[in-house]
Amino acid sequence: MTEVPGFPTSSASSPYTDLDRPPLRQSALRRALLGAGELWREIEVVDALESTNTELARRAHAGAPEGSVLVAEHQTAGRGRLNRSFQTPPRAALTFSVLVRPGPHPTSYGWLPLLMGSAAVAALDRVAGVRARLKWPNDVLLDERKLAGILSEAVTETGGSVAIVVGMGLNVSQTAEELPSAAATSLAHAEAGCLDRDPLLRAVLRGFAERYGQWQRAGGDAEACGLAAEYRQQCATIGRDVHVHLPDQSLRTGVATDIDAEGRLVLQSHDAHGAGGQIPLTAGDVVHVRPDERTG
Repeated sequence: MTEVPGFPTSSASSPYTDLDRPPLRQSALRRALLGAGELWREIEVVDALESTNTELARRAHAGAPEGSVLVAEHQTAGRGRLNRSFQTPPRAALTFSVLVRPGPHPTSYGWLPLLMGSAAVAALDRVAGVRARLKWPNDVLLDERKLAGILSEAVTETGGSVAIVVGMGLNVSQTAEELPSAAATSLAHAEAGCLDRDPLLRAVLRGFAERYGQWQRAGGDAEACGLAAEYRQQCATIGRDVHVHLPDQSLRTGVATDIDAEGRLVLQSHDAHGAGGQIPLTAGDVVHVRPDERTG
């Protein structure tokens, strides 16, 4: 592992040993994931970073290749939606970002974080033996608690081309005391069958690369290549009563009925008079409303 200049190392701040929370091995990840015909071109594991998304976006401006993967053993100021920050204990989570340059179908870029979510759900089922679900657009849930968050950001490069950085923070070995709230969980807290971050990371990256390749070959049409159907099957938001807090601070309520061709949430909204319409939402913080909360 390496340390990025300007960021602290993590070893001194962790009470856990390498046996308790083993470090990721950069060389092993490279041997397993880099190669001809693969999406991944570079994988770097660093001791600590404020945010893998921020650093990889900076590297994109500097010419980092598509297929770059940046992993932090300790993320000290991770960023979620609406610029919310969070910190993960050293080696307790998978915190990483990937860089892609998807080409000439920008209206479907909203599918990229959804594809990462689908890859995570499949990896968790196969490697850890847990049946996670997705909350549109950026959360992985386990028993209705947040297990992972995903953040996708566009980077406009020199000449006007666009790169996309997709980051994920997946809680692995955090104890109940280390979780940020009662609404969060970890694989350890859920007594999952595997807490080894290495095979989990490999499975997520392979799953995303496979889905990204399918999506690219279909010209960004997630419906045509079957990825939209997969996402709908994994998504716990569809069919639910929801409150959606939009970026402009307004609130929409209604029933989430579908995910459309651009990866947007389709909301059957209700106004004050009980009438409504189908509204596609590009972004927002979704709250799943339990049946006993509907009248409220």
